[in-house]
Amino acid sequence: MKKKSKIDHYSDKEALDFHNSGKSGKIEIISSKPLTTKRDLSLAYSPGVAAPVKAISKNPDAAYEYTSKGNLVAVISNGSAILGLGNLGALASKPVMEGKAVLFKRFADIDAIDIEINNKNVNEIIQCVQSIGDSFGGINLEDIAAPDCFIIEQKLKEVLNIPIFHDDQHGTAVITTAALINALDISKKKINDVKIVVNGAGASAIACVNLFKSIGAKNNNVVMLDRKGVIYKGRDNIDQFKSAHAIETKLRTLKEVMKGADIFLGLSAKDTVTQDMIKSMAKNPIIFACANPDPEIKPELIDEVRSDAIVATGRSDYPNQVNNLIGFPYIFRGALDVRAKTINEEMKIAASNAIAALARERVPDEVVAAMGGDRPKYGKNYIIPSTFDPRLISVIPVAVAKAAIKSGVARKKIENFEIYSEQLKQRLDPSVTIMQGINSQVKKSQKKVVFVDGEDENTLKAAIAFKNSGLGIPMIIAKEKVVKERLKEIGYSENFNIEIVNSTIKEKREKYVKYIFEKLHRDQGLLERDCDRMIRNDRVIWGACMVSCGDADAMVTGNTRRYSQSLQKIKRVVDPRPGEIMFGLNMLVNKGRTVFIADTTVHEYPSSAQLAEIAISCARVVRLFGFDPKIAFLSHSTFGQPITSRTKHIRDAVDILKKKNVDFKFDGDMQPDVALDEKYKELYPFSEIVGNANILIMPGQHSAAITYKTMKTLGGSKVIGPLLVGLGQAIEIAPLRSSTNDIINLASLAAYSSDVIDYKNKKNN
Repeated sequence: MKKKSKIDHYSDKEALDFHNSGKSGKIEIISSKPLTTKRDLSLAYSPGVAAPVKAISKNPDAAYEYTSKGNLVAVISNGSAILGLGNLGALASKPVMEGKAVLFKRFADIDAIDIEINNKNVNEIIQCVQSIGDSFGGINLEDIAAPDCFIIEQKLKEVLNIPIFHDDQHGTAVITTAALINALDISKKKINDVKIVVNGAGASAIACVNLFKSIGAKNNNVVMLDRKGVIYKGRDNIDQFKSAHAIETKLRTLKEVMKGADIFLGLSAKDTVTQDMIKSMAKNPIIFACANPDPEIKPELIDEVRSDAIVATGRSDYPNQVNNLIGFPYIFRGALDVRAKTINEEMKIAASNAIAALARERVPDEVVAAMGGDRPKYGKNYIIPSTFDPRLISVIPVAVAKAAIKSGVARKKIENFEIYSEQLKQRLDPSVTIMQGINSQVKKSQKKVVFVDGEDENTLKAAIAFKNSGLGIPMIIAKEKVVKERLKEIGYSENFNIEIVNSTIKEKREKYVKYIFEKLHRDQGLLERDCDRMIRNDRVIWGACMVSCGDADAMVTGNTRRYSQSLQKIKRVVDPRPGEIMFGLNMLVNKGRTVFIADTTVHEYPSSAQLAEIAISCARVVRLFGFDPKIAFLSHSTFGQPITSRTKHIRDAVDILKKKNVDFKFDGDMQPDVALDEKYKELYPFSEIVGNANILIMPGQHSAAITYKTMKTLGGSKVIGPLLVGLGQAIEIAPLRSSTNDIINLASLAAYSSDVIDYKNKKNN
């Protein structure tokens, strides 16, 4: 069994900087209603707020209609069992709980608020959560030590009429059960016949066993062990939760119970299972070694002694990761949408079955991209769907909601589940996986990427992250002494392994001088010594020569100088691709929408012919990202109203494009709201682009730059780019003051371009 990928590594300082960048922490609260006028304020607060207050006082369920309650989850912890770090206290758990809240939002569009309770008294915690429970649609308990977590959850279920879910228990159980369902199917075994060994008797292990038994596992066929060995009837000093799974047996050790076992589930500690134990298991064994961060036995050790085993772990660098993220956001989504009173066994089993069934279906292209271009197939190495499978949001909540309705715990019915499934799909923007897909592709190709501004802190961090994430091979242009100082400043060893290049490398310098001289001496009258001086003194020129001369595949620069300055330097070394126009393209990713804007960087005021060519190139590039191009030529006018000289400029571009045999839809002139808002379809039914545009061709660089920068700053959009389209090499320019992530994205895009575009042969692809 081979590892599929590397785990990203970060220094503590990088992690701290990440949590401290911009606004501290990972979550914020924004208003869902406009508050721009006096009337807005009056409606949102006094006196308008009195109306929903009175409605809720008469009917508590009205809170679901007039407040955020129905989409609000409290993530609650006392910090008594934080990850694998132990009892570090409530406040120390806050970064984890904020992270959980972020995952709720990212994967299921659920608003979540973290609440840390500085208390170890079970009854007082119960009282605290009970007192605030009416504010929320559900409660997610997290990182609370056993057995307290069992008691707290059970009591809260009794006193609160909303879903209570301890993810450490039930999230793990749901995903593990889904994996088990498929593993049993593949190994041709039945749940009521198999012998199961569970090493670990904490919250997650007990929850797994409970769910295993709910789907048919026989009580006497399940053996649990804790640190003291087998949990058997008559053993002293075991609590009620463990004793519920005690069986009559004379076996006392893990080694003994592993003989002939069909299934091993480990939720304990690393290296507790030996190869001899694995050898002693039954034919076609199922081995879930899920201790984190290191499993009970490494998959490669299993592979050495058993070729018939189905293996899962809790790690992302091996196949079949048991990851709670596949479960809890979607389980809550379904529970909230039917206003469930609880999350019962029926709902958990439904979630497990839905997850298992999804792994048996053909894997979509988004997952293929995320997994490095390989399409996994249902089998030994693919029994659990990917965490980034876009179908999770439309499959699991539906199953959970149906189970809630059928079992009688739903307070709201869903009349049409097909419509509900489509509504679920619309909650998330599939474009958030764009960079993940691109990154997976470049991981596979391992391109050499030059980071020109290697002494800049953000650029250096980006190069390190590029290497640590396995995205490719970074090279930085910098002075070694300065880099070593920077490395220490950002929390790395000064001997961190990253290639440093500069003009002191005589062989390379002479090579690049020759290249530049041959290219520029006639057109610009440069002497060889002029070219030598240029190569020695200008890092952008040096980096562009590295790519042009085949010493690197791609390059990213900028961040320390103006975009136009970097572009002018690059253009001295690299020509546009034959037959193409060069321009800047920005990708704006917002909830439910991805829009491309051009030209943002190159042409101050493109001609009508240039606008048409930009549109053609945009269509080609956008298709590389998996989108069907729908192009709107923007103006201050819409279909000639009002008619001005600027309007004519845009209309002429549309007319030019109409005469070309293009294979994409386009229209214009039109204002941006007409291009993007579907309500205008009624006014302009003759146009297929109105309300549907995903590429906006701007009349000039000024309007393009103003638009995307305004959106980036105020509009809540994630901006990727600008991408430099039409250049003869894979080179990207980062704007001034770009973040580390911005530079990483551009480096990945440059590497991706070098892989999918045939620069060498200059083919028009």
